[in-house]
Order: sequence, then C-alpha cells, then structure tokens
Amino acid sequence: MYPPELVAPMKSDLTTAGFEELHTPDQVDKALSQPGTVLCVVNSVCGCAAGAARPGVKASLNGAKRPDKLVTVFAGVDTEAVAQARRHFLPYPPSSPSMALLKDGKLVHFIERHHIEGRTAEMIAEHLKSAYEEFC
Repeated sequence: MYPPELVAPMKSDLTTAGFEELHTPDQVDKALSQPGTVLCVVNSVCGCAAGAARPGVKASLNGAKRPDKLVTVFAGVDTEAVAQARRHFLPYPPSSPSMALLKDGKLVHFIERHHIEGRTAEMIAEHLKSAYEEFC
C-alpha cells in the first residue's frame, strides 16, 4: 500500500478532471454495470501513468463524444476495488495503468499498459477518442 500523501496528487489529477474515485467492490460493480458508457481508469504511481496515461485520458475528454461517466481505481491503494474492476475487464490480464470503456455494463474497449508505455499523451488521447466515436 502506498502512503496517502504520496498518491494524493496522482488521484487529484483525475478527480479534478471529473473522475469519481471508487474504493470498494460494491462501488465498482454499481458504477461499471450502469446503463450508458463508463470509462474506468486504473491509476498507478508509475512514470507512464504520470507522463502519458493521465494526461492522455484528460485530453481525450475535450471532443464531441465522451463517456457518460468517468471513474477511477488506484492500484496499490484501493486493492479490493481494483481486483473487482479487473473482473469486469476479463479476459484481459491485470494491467496498471489501464483504461476500460464499458457500455451498458459490457467491456467494449481496453487499453493495457503495453499500449501506454512508449506512447505520448496525444497518441493515447487519439486512441481513446476513436473508441468514444465508436461506442459513445
């Protein structure tokens, strides 16, 4: 578990952009199973989360289409919530950071860590925007 003071700025990077933090398995199930589209970001302390994932996901939200709901869980902090979210992301293996787009409770698009590493925030934003165009 990471100390709260370490992860606070990393969490607020998404919450100030409109993401709701999910801390329990019940919160995860409720958020990810609702009608409409939900973007769930598995946040983390790694450099690719700070350098590309969080900036990319925030930049993806300025287009005409975007998910109805934005939620996040934090790997290494919200352990049970992350485990529950990952059940919704099957068959994909655990990955942090990662981003899942769900529609009406079904996973329709997933971005794994290996699709984040080595890419710019702009590339990630464009990737997400194309998923929004298709599913939102």
